[in-house]
Amino acid sequence: MYGIADLDNCYVSCERVFRPDLNGKPVVVLSNNDGCVVARSNEAKTMGIKEGIPYFQLAELFPGQQIAVFSSNYELYGELTGRVVSIISQEAPAYFRYSIDECFMYLPDSAEPLQNWGEHLHKRVKREVGLPLSIGLAPTKTLAKIASKLAKKYDVYKHCCIIDNEYKRERALQWCPIEDVWGIGRRYAAKLQSFGCNTALDFAKHHKDWVRETFNNINILRTWQELNGEDVVPNEQLAKKQSICTSRSFNGMISDIDSLKTHVSNYAARCAEKLRRQETVASTVGVFLHTNAFRDDLPQYWNFREQQLITPSNSTTTIVQAALSVLESIYRPGYSYKKAGVIVLDIRPDSPIQQDLFDISTQQITKMRLLDQVVDRINRIHGSETIVLSAQQYIQKGSRGKADVFANAIKHDFKSKNPTTRWSDIIKLK
Repeated sequence: MYGIADLDNCYVSCERVFRPDLNGKPVVVLSNNDGCVVARSNEAKTMGIKEGIPYFQLAELFPGQQIAVFSSNYELYGELTGRVVSIISQEAPAYFRYSIDECFMYLPDSAEPLQNWGEHLHKRVKREVGLPLSIGLAPTKTLAKIASKLAKKYDVYKHCCIIDNEYKRERALQWCPIEDVWGIGRRYAAKLQSFGCNTALDFAKHHKDWVRETFNNINILRTWQELNGEDVVPNEQLAKKQSICTSRSFNGMISDIDSLKTHVSNYAARCAEKLRRQETVASTVGVFLHTNAFRDDLPQYWNFREQQLITPSNSTTTIVQAALSVLESIYRPGYSYKKAGVIVLDIRPDSPIQQDLFDISTQQITKMRLLDQVVDRINRIHGSETIVLSAQQYIQKGSRGKADVFANAIKHDFKSKNPTTRWSDIIKLK
């Protein structure tokens, strides 16, 4: 039996942990630079607030409505969801983290009823972390995803929905729209709807040969098999990430390469941190850069280029250096840039690593690995960006060269505090 533990409205729920006064009230969380809505409470969804709506339109579309607004606070979300994963690791025999708010679990046959186990896990996470968790259990991972959606939507399941017989499977598939099926993207959903497949059940009832001939896609075929109760999605396919991307739209427009270098250095550093966190290395570092496509009055430019690393690495220094080298090769003066990003590709486990004869020595690689470990530990204890590379620091305008960090360079007028990771933000009782 597979299970998936999925946090309800994750970002909003994290904000409510330290703001219980917002329970039952509309809450939204904005994207980087406070651009648009990326997370909504159930109350905000009921009001008609759509995901992706620009922040400045909230007041226009919902005049006089009291809506709590927060800037994205990934340090808080990462820390709280990490606590949830820690609890899951104690309760589930085997698990792996799929995203910031989801964990897949494998549950062998047990004397304990699965419904009781799921309800217990929900209650423990709610009691110890304060976040609402929904659990879906089924013979396949795709069915478990559908079960978790049902557990979120209907209170009758008590936060744990189990699909364990043919009747429940068909009822669940009949309820699930085809565009909500895990593994069915927007393009394939539109194609399936053109064939009359509006629900997951419509799709599952087609013959296997029809699916194979119509789509000629192994992932779509696997999704069909999973909906029909066949466990065919391999664990390693879910756990393996082919690439990691960090990108941001700038708060305004940037023309000079020095400012771009600072942004790109921070994006590259975050990619390196993610690689180390999942114990992997990358062989390729790519950088993209583009102007504002909505500004027809300005000249347009877009480019992407990548660089192979001699030896696969997760070192912040190595990846930042490679990213800056690529940036210099694609930068063109005379343009106003709106967005940049760093992508690390060809990801593989960090052990063993085949070193190249012409790369730096083994001793230097060891020193860089130890340095990254120390920096990661200090930043984990004392707060993100306690220690950064000099290339990551922003020079504040009009401050005589005073440096600042990435977190302060992003627009986040509604950012909450981090009472679980920063001493300066610790809660004070009156």
